[in-house]
Amino acid sequence: MAVVGRIVRTHGLRGQVVVNPETDFLEERFQPGAELYVERDGTVEPLTIAHVRFQQQRPIVGFAGIGTIGAAEPLAGLELRVPADRLAALPVGTFYRHDLVGCRVETRTGELVGTVREVEVTLAGSRLVVAAAVGDVLIPLASEICPVIDPAAKRIVIDPPEGLLELNARP
Repeated sequence: MAVVGRIVRTHGLRGQVVVNPETDFLEERFQPGAELYVERDGTVEPLTIAHVRFQQQRPIVGFAGIGTIGAAEPLAGLELRVPADRLAALPVGTFYRHDLVGCRVETRTGELVGTVREVEVTLAGSRLVVAAAVGDVLIPLASEICPVIDPAAKRIVIDPPEGLLELNARP
C-alpha cells in the first residue's frame, strides 16, 4: 500500500481531521466516497470519506461513522494509504516515492553510496535521503545528478558534483 497522507490532528467537534497530504493528486484521493486505509494495532481498516474541504492545500476530512472529536482523536498520527494497484500511471521520468525507497544508489563508476531511506519533498524540490556508511546523505532528485533511475531494478546511478557527497553527509 502507498501512503497518500498522514492525519495530523482533529478539527472541530464533529469528528473531522486535518491531513498532511503526501500525494500530487489531492482532488482524486480526497473526495467523498473515496476509500482509504489505516493500520491500527496490526489491523488494516478501511475509512470512507464522507465529506472533505481544503484549507491551505490540506484536506479537512470527515469519515463515515466518525462523528465526534472523541471518535476522531485515535486517528491522529496514522498514515492514510491506498493499494498500490489504485495509483495512477505516471508519465515517463516521474516516480512514486515508495518506488525509490530501498533503491541502491551508486556512482557512474559503480561505487556504492548507500540505499534510499526516504524521499523528502520541500518547496525547493525533492531529494533522496540515502543511508550511507557516513550517515544520511542528501542527494537532489534532479536529472543532471540522477541520470539513471530504474525502480524495477531498485537502482539509481548518480553523477554528483564534486564535494556533494561529503558536504551532505549527516552523522
